[in-house]
Amino acid sequence: MPDFDIDFADDRRDEVIKYVVDKYGEARVAQIITFGTMAARAAVRDTGRALGFAYMDVDRIAKLIPFGLGLKEAIETVDELKRISVADENMKRLLDLSQHLEGVARHTSTHAAGVVIGDRDLVNYTPLQRAVKGETALVTQYSMKPIEQLGLLKIDFLGLKNLTIIKNALRIIRKTRDQDIQVVNLPFTDKATFILLGRGETVGVFQFESEGMRRNLQELKPTVLADLIAMVALYRPGPIGLIPDFIDRKHGRKKIEYLHPKLEPILKETYGIAVYQEQVLQIARDLCGFSLGEADVLRKAIGKKIKEMLYDQQKKFVDGAINNGIDQKTANQLFEFVKPFADYGFNKAHAASYAVIAYWTAYLKVHFPNEFLAALLTSDQGDLDRVAKDIAEAERFQIKVMPPSVNESFTDFAVVKETGNIRFGLNVIKNVGRKVSELIEDERKQQGPYKDLADFLKRVPKEALNKKALESLARAGALDDFGDRKELFENVDNMVDFVASIHRHCDVNQIGMFGGEAVSLPVFKFKTATKSTEQERLVWEKELLGTFVSKHPLKEIMPKLNSKVTSIAQLNNTMDNKKIRVGGIITTIKKVLTRNHEPMAFMRLEDLSGSMEVIVFPNLMNNTNGALAVDKIVIIEGKVNVKDRVTEEGSDIIVKSEAKIVADTITELTDDLLHRLPNLDQARSSAALSSDQATKFTFAGSNLLIKVPKSFNGDGLKMLKDALERHPGEISVELEVFANGQWQRLKTKTKTAQTDQLAKELANILM
Repeated sequence: MPDFDIDFADDRRDEVIKYVVDKYGEARVAQIITFGTMAARAAVRDTGRALGFAYMDVDRIAKLIPFGLGLKEAIETVDELKRISVADENMKRLLDLSQHLEGVARHTSTHAAGVVIGDRDLVNYTPLQRAVKGETALVTQYSMKPIEQLGLLKIDFLGLKNLTIIKNALRIIRKTRDQDIQVVNLPFTDKATFILLGRGETVGVFQFESEGMRRNLQELKPTVLADLIAMVALYRPGPIGLIPDFIDRKHGRKKIEYLHPKLEPILKETYGIAVYQEQVLQIARDLCGFSLGEADVLRKAIGKKIKEMLYDQQKKFVDGAINNGIDQKTANQLFEFVKPFADYGFNKAHAASYAVIAYWTAYLKVHFPNEFLAALLTSDQGDLDRVAKDIAEAERFQIKVMPPSVNESFTDFAVVKETGNIRFGLNVIKNVGRKVSELIEDERKQQGPYKDLADFLKRVPKEALNKKALESLARAGALDDFGDRKELFENVDNMVDFVASIHRHCDVNQIGMFGGEAVSLPVFKFKTATKSTEQERLVWEKELLGTFVSKHPLKEIMPKLNSKVTSIAQLNNTMDNKKIRVGGIITTIKKVLTRNHEPMAFMRLEDLSGSMEVIVFPNLMNNTNGALAVDKIVIIEGKVNVKDRVTEEGSDIIVKSEAKIVADTITELTDDLLHRLPNLDQARSSAALSSDQATKFTFAGSNLLIKVPKSFNGDGLKMLKDALERHPGEISVELEVFANGQWQRLKTKTKTAQTDQLAKELANILM
């Protein structure tokens, strides 16, 4: 049975699942279990940890294993690993034991989207259990594949953050501009929207935020929705190599040619390139006489590479084309043309729905930037790096992002109608929470702005005004209308007493209605105190809001440092083992003890472009002259260390590389140091980086040598492998990969053919 994918606003996905459970019955609805397994690198690291081996030794071994290779294959193909497994008895033991763990299930969790619905109680089809992490929902004990083989109905209820952003942006627009925008009625011909996309200004734009996609949009300069649909379909493993051809044909730099005139009406909108599964089906139907059902069988045969089935389908395809008046040579060429597209062609309906959402987000961003960015900040508020990026984007649009205010903020991020400024939501403030935020907001909506502090304390319900909430409101800036933050903070005890006396007064006066003596209204006594400094205000914002808002402490310093340090945003896994110098503010420090009971630390360094982890080993801990402290602005010199981070996305275990720094020196930034710091030799650095990133592939006789970029991860290698397998032949493939500080050559089992199309695909994948 086919499965269904349906996207909902991510903040209402649980409502959909509850509806399904209520409609069909709890015993007939379950989510799907997933099993996380150990990949080669993870197996080595876990085994090394269990054996008590030194972290640096185990990390060095793990990094020698190329992404996508199993341990056995890595030992056979990586010379350094092979040498170590023979020469070092401890490392041989590590590798031997790790092979036993490789592929073993490490943990279970719940599939991110999949829900199974049965025509009767699911225990008749699959064993069940309660969900992990204390949830009460039912989960199948069979994973995705067995569930599909049982023929059960599977629906992916996908929570899409961007639909929530659109919903919230429209809500804010209604409040601030009195306009009821219906995105389904927006024209798909808006020039300003396509100009924004063509410039690559796509922070917050669905599907088009990545660096590679932004670069392609800048070259494509889309002008119609069909361009966006095609880019969604092309920017994925397989067809990504066709993007340069697509762009050149759109702009007339390359002639659009068709293998047969009957292809033109089918491929015209994609400039002669087959992009979608539907185009492949249409070719089989219109040129070869297939029904759409038969055409789908052809697509599956090619995709699954079933040789016997493929031979039958090829014969049927060619014979059908000949019967439709196409000569045999062209019919065979036509099959070879269709073959790769049937393998990786993307469903057009899916691409179109995603492109429409992308267009809507771009339209809202260009025409209603204040409201759109407020909605974006609300969705991103749990990710501090994203919030910093969103605030920087707002500044680029010359929109002020202000601290929270009890007189202007709402529960979530919002736009101030009179000024257009974006205000932090009260809910974002640590120790305040949604319930308190809503009570403050509701009272202001009903009775108007709070006139002064006493008015605020009298009107807001007592349960919202506990000491912790008042302290956080004061220090975060939410009470700035009523005085200085430090003075307000020093008066919190007075506020708590005043609130208590107000409610006692109300109780006594209620008794007075029945003959008791009325008591006069309490008066709030505000005691003066020392005013807050700018540094204190910034520290409190960082602590309570997660980021600097009124002013970033680095804003004035970083322009002077730009030529002397590398920005955090520039660091990536191509720089593994490189010496580097960065500057920024220390935001967190976590001190731990090593096995030898020596102190070391993990700290977070932030500049205006982002943040990263810095590792401080024991030999440096006592030699920082007081620089190792939260809120200190420091210069750090050290070596980039690329660490694998394993995350779970649905049923997939994703390995991502994260660049960190192992610090050699940490020095507090002073005016003297600022003047003494030498400029980075940008020309030399750029040349070195260019040399490191230079990626070549060379055909030499019966051999193809590919130099793999250092930045490649599992996805990159999969794209490379798919491209090579689409052009089968007798040419052996060798990979040159960078591991453990040096380039190493690996022999693969893949065989390919030397074709112009493969060369184009490799050039695009490896750029």
